[in-house]
Amino acid sequence: MSQFHHFGVPTKTKQENESYLEDVKLYLTDAETHPYRVEFLRFEDGSPMHADVRNNPHVAFMVEDLAAALEGKNVIIEPFEATEALRVAFIKDNEAVIELMEKI
Repeated sequence: MSQFHHFGVPTKTKQENESYLEDVKLYLTDAETHPYRVEFLRFEDGSPMHADVRNNPHVAFMVEDLAAALEGKNVIIEPFEATEALRVAFIKDNEAVIELMEKI
């Protein structure tokens, strides 16, 4: 079972209260503080994130079992620990970019 978590939008504009993920050269906002659960993502040049994630909006869902949710899917970013409490991966379903998230 999955539950909607946020809508991610790439931007070139600096946002208030951005966090920085050094490993992936990414500034991002906290979707939980946005009234419509929008997360803005601002990538630095040379970010290793997949081009589909850097250049397209995505929708994110919280799942109970990330490994099971990825079975048979077109995985474009393998699972990684985004934070100490969150493991994520990205898939592509036709043209849709989808982030799957699991609490750890």
